[in-house]
Amino acid sequence: EVQLVESGGGLVQAGGSLRLSCAVSGFTFGDYAIGWFRQAPGKGREFVASISWGSAIKDYTDSVKGRFTISRDNAANVAVLQMNSLKPEDTAVYYCAATERDPGRQGSLYDYWGQGTQVTVSS
Repeated sequence: EVQLVESGGGLVQAGGSLRLSCAVSGFTFGDYAIGWFRQAPGKGREFVASISWGSAIKDYTDSVKGRFTISRDNAANVAVLQMNSLKPEDTAVYYCAATERDPGRQGSLYDYWGQGTQVTVSS
């Protein structure tokens, strides 16, 4: 059974940090690119960051560049999104997703999705 399980969300003050993890099982993690997306209340799903299977290619949406860092540990089947200098506009449910294709910004590229973890940033 394919599973992606996000953890690490929570409530933090503006300027704080959170570390989101995506634990994967049920497929060969190292064969898949990983993306992080988020959805704020009343808004559509938004691309946040992606990482290729070997970590050579990383991509970030402009609003998180310099604040968020995506990484992965293929031996541990885990992807991580380190979020620093958080802002209230980062408040959303964060999802990790996996694709056998090259990583991209469109959610439709991704084959598997997690259930999401809530991130709330207070001002």
